[in-house]
Amino acid sequence: MEIKIQNNGVEEFFYLNKVAKAANGSVLYKKGKAVILATITTDENASIEGDFLPLTVQYIEKSYANGKFPGGYIKREGKPNEFEILTSRLIDRSIRPLFPKNYRYPVQISIFVLSVDRDLDLQVLALNATSVALLTSNLPIDKTINALRIGKIDNEFIINPTLEQLSKSNIDLYISGENNNIFMIEFKSKEGQLDENELLYAVELAQNHINTTSNLYLDTFKRYIKPHININIQDSNLNESIFTYIENNYSKILESCFTNMAKSENNAILNGIIKEIAINNDFNQVEVEIAISKFKRNFIRNKILNEEKRLDGRGLNDIRDISIETNLLPSAHGSALFTRGQTQVLAVCTIGSDSDMQSYEILTSKTQQKSNFLFHYNFPSFSTGEAYPIGSVNRRELGHGNLAKKALESSLRNENRAVRIVAEVLESNGSSSMASVCGGSLSLCAAGIEAEFLVAGIAMGLIKDGDKYKILTDIMGIEDYDGDMDFKVAGNRSGITALQMDIKINDINIYILRDALLRAKEARLSILDKMEIAKENIILNDNTPVSQVFKIPINKIPSIIGQGGKNIKDIIERFCISIDINKENGEVRISGESKENVQKAKDFILSSVYICLDSFKVGDRFSGKIKRITDFGIFVEIKDGIDGLLHNSKLIKNNINIRDFKEGDRINVEIAAINNDKIELIIS
Repeated sequence: MEIKIQNNGVEEFFYLNKVAKAANGSVLYKKGKAVILATITTDENASIEGDFLPLTVQYIEKSYANGKFPGGYIKREGKPNEFEILTSRLIDRSIRPLFPKNYRYPVQISIFVLSVDRDLDLQVLALNATSVALLTSNLPIDKTINALRIGKIDNEFIINPTLEQLSKSNIDLYISGENNNIFMIEFKSKEGQLDENELLYAVELAQNHINTTSNLYLDTFKRYIKPHININIQDSNLNESIFTYIENNYSKILESCFTNMAKSENNAILNGIIKEIAINNDFNQVEVEIAISKFKRNFIRNKILNEEKRLDGRGLNDIRDISIETNLLPSAHGSALFTRGQTQVLAVCTIGSDSDMQSYEILTSKTQQKSNFLFHYNFPSFSTGEAYPIGSVNRRELGHGNLAKKALESSLRNENRAVRIVAEVLESNGSSSMASVCGGSLSLCAAGIEAEFLVAGIAMGLIKDGDKYKILTDIMGIEDYDGDMDFKVAGNRSGITALQMDIKINDINIYILRDALLRAKEARLSILDKMEIAKENIILNDNTPVSQVFKIPINKIPSIIGQGGKNIKDIIERFCISIDINKENGEVRISGESKENVQKAKDFILSSVYICLDSFKVGDRFSGKIKRITDFGIFVEIKDGIDGLLHNSKLIKNNINIRDFKEGDRINVEIAAINNDKIELIIS
């Protein structure tokens, strides 16, 4: 069944019951040349115990969608790349609020990109296709979510820019929601920052568009919704008698436990109490866990909403104590240890050359891309006092690292070297990602990089009951878990460089968002005060790389590189530096740990390029050193690195065999001619 709709003047095609008919819901979605398959499946016989929605989202790009072979040795799609994982997270975080509160059945959502359109945003299309597949499935969902992206070019906001327009935009704002409700926001500034008022304007612009599209989708597809499967979603698994027993007999013990948990994300003490109650009273352990989780949620939310008190004694707007150390790793290029309360991150910066840049592929392009800025976030088990092995990077780590990268990118607009920051989370109790932003920004300074500005990050929370709400600054792990919003904001003194908002309820309005942004600004400025003091006290390590960038004529590049790279290798070894040459524009970058050697290498290259031949004339004689022997002649260094060519024809004329010489030999030569900065030699 084909359904065509007009959405903001653009045609969208939805095919229902055409493919993947065994799934609970499926949509083949087409817009322009893009074709996306979204499928929904659930296991209605496998309800899990506990307070958790077992949802798995997999966004998968097929190489054939753009007429490509998969990259790498094995020509088959393998594990998901970073973009696929981040897109899966975007969709997951957007659609979770759609599910009924007590839905506990495993759900698998698979999104296949089957064909691409190089003008269209796959992340927006993927979420919209998924939304319609969910609505028309037989799962108990009666709302439609949709997404859009907003760019800004020449001070004008653009809704759903093409990929070419997005590349020219100085912001990237991705928003998803339903009707007037915003569920998820991701934002980054590509150039500088965006102030709070402009961001709010863009969000309101997006909200109007989302409302229109939500109503359009619902009105169009509600007649095609399958009869909902008959499953129990009303039972919250809460045993009221167990809850009452715990409330009457364990309140003080649990409240003391929760206060202790405010200092750590480790649940070991609470788990011990759960087991004790279950064993001593012959209760089902899962039912005890659910009852205590309910008691904890009520206790924390009531304390904040009605008493305006937090478990660690802070006021609602207070930031935990901050301490900063820089360059505590003497052999690293730059390092910063940032501690905020019980969250601690060691950020380490490494500076490299062009060869250290990250190569990657995107489906919409057939050419390989390169990134000069990398941010890697690691969250080992010991950071929360847990005992499980450290494995490969997971989705959460990729997501947090990507957010921190977005936050810092605009402060490095003029940095062309390869830069890598690794954030090692050493202790965690709330927003280690924002601590990584703060530590990462300082690690750049500690490595001697002239960033355009410092960037600080803060995590905001929300507790809401009806019209009553409280905004929390610098949330702890326990407040994140039992709160209604996780709102991470990073920026400088002038505005926001990156933002990520996830909502757990359906009634966040623009006024709450404005309140949270202004509170976040106050906190950000306070943190920047401390970071600026730390920056002033930075002492660079001895091995901090220095670099110089200059240009040479493009036609001189081959002589600098030499045959088989011999000349450039000689320069690198002689001065202990690294050299990167852009063959398209003649830009040369020299990097090394010694400022003196970098300068000497630069002077040597420039003297080789711009040879001053005024002091040489035809007939001058020299005892030169043979630098290189080729099939057509011998290059002889006659003075101060200046070479001349003794052509093979001149040797033959004098009955001399080129094989009689070897590199390093000395030979008597005479200047026969000087043409176009080239010296021709003869045997003297």
